[in-house]
Amino acid sequence: MSAVDDLLAQARATLERVTPEALDALRGTGALIADIRPHADRLAEGEIPASTPVERIYLEWRLDPEGAHRLPGFDADTPVVVVCNEGYASSLAAADLRRLGLRRATDLAGGFRAWAAAGLPVRPGSPAVP
Repeated sequence: MSAVDDLLAQARATLERVTPEALDALRGTGALIADIRPHADRLAEGEIPASTPVERIYLEWRLDPEGAHRLPGFDADTPVVVVCNEGYASSLAAADLRRLGLRRATDLAGGFRAWAAAGLPVRPGSPAVP
């Protein structure tokens, strides 16, 4: 096993990952769906309705529940689901968010592409948001 495979396994051991269908049920319940895919990917493939685009480079600053630069409308108890292309980077990012104090942070198994393959709704991609 490579070092990154080991790191991924450690991250996933701390998460209760959600399926596309489970994430669909969470939409509109107050959960924060953080789409960390690059802007070009969101424009090309679309986005999950009700998701918030947060470039990966800004994620910890925008989702630190005590940070001065955090997004409004969530706290340490808010369910947070991180979405990437295929569910790898999102697992690492969700583990980072847990270390910041977001106890209910997790990720979407299979990423956005699993969501789209499941035939769930997709909206056109939005402008970049830091």
